[in-house]
Amino acid sequence: MTALSIDCDFDSGNILVRDASHPAQVRLAIRNDTCSGHFQWFHFKASGLTPGQTHAFVLENAGESSYNKAWDGYQAVASYDQQNWFRVPSHFDGKALHFSLQVRETQAWFAYFEPYSRARHNQLIERARQLPGVSLLATGRSVEGRDIPLLRVGDGAPGKRKVWIIAQQHPGEHMAEWFMEGVIDRVEQNDATLQRLLAAADLYLIANMNPDGAFRGHLRTNARGHDLNRAWQNASADQTPEVLFAQQQMKLYGVDLFLDAHGDEEIPHVFTAACEGNPGYTPRIAALEERFRTTLCGLTRDFQDVHGYPRNAPGEANLTLACNAVGQAHDCLSLTLEMPFKDHDDAPDAVTGWSGKRSKALASSVLDAIGQMVHELR
Repeated sequence: MTALSIDCDFDSGNILVRDASHPAQVRLAIRNDTCSGHFQWFHFKASGLTPGQTHAFVLENAGESSYNKAWDGYQAVASYDQQNWFRVPSHFDGKALHFSLQVRETQAWFAYFEPYSRARHNQLIERARQLPGVSLLATGRSVEGRDIPLLRVGDGAPGKRKVWIIAQQHPGEHMAEWFMEGVIDRVEQNDATLQRLLAAADLYLIANMNPDGAFRGHLRTNARGHDLNRAWQNASADQTPEVLFAQQQMKLYGVDLFLDAHGDEEIPHVFTAACEGNPGYTPRIAALEERFRTTLCGLTRDFQDVHGYPRNAPGEANLTLACNAVGQAHDCLSLTLEMPFKDHDDAPDAVTGWSGKRSKALASSVLDAIGQMVHELR
């Protein structure tokens, strides 16, 4: 019999092995982000599995993770081919997360959410660059020197609205780049509805703001241990060059709508957070927020506006967050879009829960919503 082995020495891998000698109780732990106490994301490969046997795994430090209440109602994902991911029976006992699978193959991958690999990211950028009307405007660099491409869909003609969409500031939120793939897919389809949007607006896209963190298997931070979505008031070339690059490009081109794609660990819904606490918040911005939410609710059952974060009191926004910082700086509609790590309670899927495929479909609906209100942005 082949000995069971656990490996995470690959893109977005994260696990610590405590004891893999018992296939029915493989004891594991999640590794911290580099230079940070945050941890929650996990991704590992199990080899030497016995087809037909139930293998069980326990993440013994889950109860100490950054969002330890998020494990209630959560199910891990697994795959035999790194292409098709499905949920596996999981339960949280207050201290550890337990999950198991009666396996069909001798190896399988397990993760916190369906991973989006760096290789796929590179393929996505190259595919996008080949599309008519798409250009690479600039390339930033992460702390460790990885590319951060800024794509523009459109011709940059005077008077056009400037719609910015960025993703994966928090590297463990892989649904965010699946969302960006959905944006590129829709651009490639180039249907009549998208053409009408692009006649009025250019899309400015950063598919992955935190490539170092994603590659290292982080949940929350970049390679220097900084949460990029808390760095929009003090970004620096040394500590948070990823944010500094985005801010410089926004200042150069302007912003009429900003959407920051994320994943939320705890809330089993898709929702947006906005800028109601900004000192520069106006009735115009409030009306645009309501218009966006109402429009998107009408386009997809995967979006709702009942569940979400508590609203900020007037003047009490945290301006280190991208959504608030950009909304304040550019006096524009600015939203954080949150997707779940769990299933989606408004439209559950017992097999996949919320998934990369559903993140991509949501992106298409978001573009439709923007298209319906693009002329109202200014």
